[in-house]
Formats: sequence, structure tokens, C-alpha cells
Amino acid sequence: MCSTYSPIPKPFRTVIIGRPSTRKSGVLVRAQVTVAPKSSGLHTLPELPKQVISLNDLQLVEIVEKQSRTGRLFAESEHRKPQFQPAFLDEAYERCRKLCAEYAKTFYLGTLLMTEERQKAIWAIYVWCRRTDELVDGPNATYMSSTVLDRWEERLQDLFDGRPYDMLDAALTDTVFKFPLDIKPFRDMIKGMRMDTRKCRYENFRELYLYCYYVAGTVGLMSVPVMGIAPDSSVSAQGIYNAALYLGIGNQLTNILRDVGEDALRGRVYLPQDELAQFGLSDKDIFSRRVTDGWREFIKQQITRARFYFNMAEDGASHLNKASRWPVWSSLIIYRKILDEIEENDYDNLTKRAYVGRTKKLLTLPLAYSKAFSKAA
Repeated sequence: MCSTYSPIPKPFRTVIIGRPSTRKSGVLVRAQVTVAPKSSGLHTLPELPKQVISLNDLQLVEIVEKQSRTGRLFAESEHRKPQFQPAFLDEAYERCRKLCAEYAKTFYLGTLLMTEERQKAIWAIYVWCRRTDELVDGPNATYMSSTVLDRWEERLQDLFDGRPYDMLDAALTDTVFKFPLDIKPFRDMIKGMRMDTRKCRYENFRELYLYCYYVAGTVGLMSVPVMGIAPDSSVSAQGIYNAALYLGIGNQLTNILRDVGEDALRGRVYLPQDELAQFGLSDKDIFSRRVTDGWREFIKQQITRARFYFNMAEDGASHLNKASRWPVWSSLIIYRKILDEIEENDYDNLTKRAYVGRTKKLLTLPLAYSKAFSKAA
């Protein structure tokens, strides 16, 4: 099994591609395409890109600026803050807590070190994200339509405007009036759900990266204003948000690798088609559920890329507010262990689902705690 903190074995060479932005700011927007080194094995492996699409590329710089503000602009929302009965809000947050504790046990344990206000906010965000995901992948997914997502997006706008539809929405409404949360990451997550209803193939990694941003990178952008940045952080707010985005990308790439077999049963392939072809593979190889040497080499490269994003996320995790670091480090370490489990299964993610057992998860908590409270790099 590879080390949880496996470094990238060789330097990556980076090619900068880009053109002047069309935005009025005149910022030069460039996408970094970081290319993995060639294998030193018996044969030369195809080079897979690791496109680092910046906040500029995703048009999220303004979101970072808005969510980093406190004081006057944030205080302006106070005059329209809805008034809920304390008992009603207590019950709303308690329901969110129970859902988080049931479905995200290890992450939930990490949230217990946060202040009470931050705990409640993270639980509310988690529950909204889970409900959004279940529209497409939950038990009622057969009733999914664009109309359902349109209505869900209208509800999102309503709760940001102080008009929640139900008790769980009310918890998030209270949260968005306590913390400087922008609606765009939430809308972008719904956009990711729309992609799932009409797209089940991705031609290249750039397409897949954007999907990963919509369904997972957005969670990091939602969470940073709640978790907070350490007052003495030497990393800029944009650097922290980039790291949060990369953690989401790494998590989703790991989910994809873990669930290849299950997704294939539903006719979905979340692996870049051009990269499959580079290794002499196609959808047919996935649907046949046969693990070949070519498949193993392909998955090795995909795992290397996922670890690349986890490595990039580390510094940001160490510069969050100290009380918020533990759940982030727990998530990062456990997801890395999923990659380790795929390797332990001899890269068979077609007939086996890599799983980190409860005991192993619990054993990661002390390590995550140590990383969270060590001196930030």
C-alpha cells in the first residue's frame, strides 16, 4: 500500500497556455496544464494532463472577494434577515446534525471541534448539498427532470432571500445571513446535477475537471467562509480558495475511480474518452468488467492525478482557522486511503468497490488531528 502522503515521484513540467481575458479588468487568464513525467518502466506510458484551472478561469475571483468581506457590506444584509423562533432554528439545526452524523460519520466527528455556530453552518451546507445530489442519484431519481431542478434552483434563491421552503432550508437561510456566502457556488452545484441528467461521457480531462468543479469543488467554496482563514495565515485568500477547490477536485476524481463499476451498470463513464484511447481502451473494456494490464496502467495514472490535487490542497488545509482544520484533514486523508485501497485491490475497480473500513477511518483521526494542529507550513 502506498503511503498516505505519497509525494509525486518526479517533477512535473508545466505548460502555460492562455490569452487575455475578455473581462473588463484586463486580467490575463491562463490555464496551467501540468504534465506527468514518463514512466521509467518497461514501456513508455502516455502523458496525462493535470489541468489546473484557476479561479480566474472559472470566473470565481469576485466570489472570493465577496466571501472574504466582513463589516459594512455584510452588515447591509442584517436589515432583511428573517426572524425565526429560537426553538424552530434549534430543531432545524438538530435535524441537519443528525443527517450529517448518519451519512458523513468521520467528517461529522471532525466538526465537533468547531465553534457551535460554525458546526451548525457546516451541517446546514452539508444537508443542502446532499439533498441536491439525491435529486439525481437518490431513491426518487427516476422522477428527475429539468423542471425539478428549475424548482430546486428557485427554492435556492428563495432561501437566500430569506424565504425558506421547509425546516432544513431554514437552517441554510439562517447560515447565509450569518456568514458571507455567495449564491454562485450553490447554483453551480445545481448546474452539475443538470450535467448528470444529459451527459454521461467526457471527451477529455478539461471537460471532466469542470464537472468535478460543479459537483464537488463548489463545496469547498461554500465552506471556506464558514471555516474561516487563520488570522496569521501567510497564504492569500485566493490561495486558500484554490486549495479548497483542489480538495474538491481530488475527492471527486477519487469518487469516480472508486465507482467505475457501479457507474458502468448505469451506463455512465466518467473517465476521459481520449485518455482511455491513449491506453488502447474504450467503453467496451469497462462494460466487460475485465481487468487487464492496460487497465491497471491506466488506473495507476488516474490515481497519480488524484493525488496531485490532494497534494495541492494540503497547504490550504493548514491555513484554515485552527478549529476548522480537523474535518478537512480527515476528509483529505481518508480519500487518499480510498486510492490506496484501489491499489490493494490490484486496480480492480470494475468488479470491486474500494472501501475504507470504520476501524481504518477511526485510526486516521489522530493523524488528522496532529496535522490540523501542527504549525502551519
